[in-house]
Amino acid sequence: MESLTVPGNLDSLSAIAQYVMAAADAAGLDKKASYKLRLAVDEVTTNIIIHGYEENHLQGDVYMMADLDDSSLTITVEDTATAFDPFPKLSLEEEKIGLPMEQRPIGGLGVYLAIQGVDKFFYERVGDRNRNTFVVKRTTANAQ
Repeated sequence: MESLTVPGNLDSLSAIAQYVMAAADAAGLDKKASYKLRLAVDEVTTNIIIHGYEENHLQGDVYMMADLDDSSLTITVEDTATAFDPFPKLSLEEEKIGLPMEQRPIGGLGVYLAIQGVDKFFYERVGDRNRNTFVVKRTTANAQ
């Protein structure tokens, strides 16, 4: 599948969602897996745009790549914003889930939802880029 490069602003979220859904369709993912993948990529790309670019007064692009093989669909998202490893934030969000409902703050579970919504998630800093990788397994019935 061809890659996609869009400006790192909120107007690009629709194009990013369309790209992810086209990749999910090409992979034959069911609606539930497609929705979870779209939500995961949307949460991470929204964080990139708001926290990585806008809050740091930076401009840059979001680079999307989709790779499909017999067993999985891999979506890779790269950006040149400030380095951000989501895993330390995941630990904080997991702590919130254990709190009684009345003690939980509103929002702040985006990273948790993103990472829990896919089969594998990786983060790495490569040169001047953040690289977030989402992997969703294809079922045997869907693999072509």
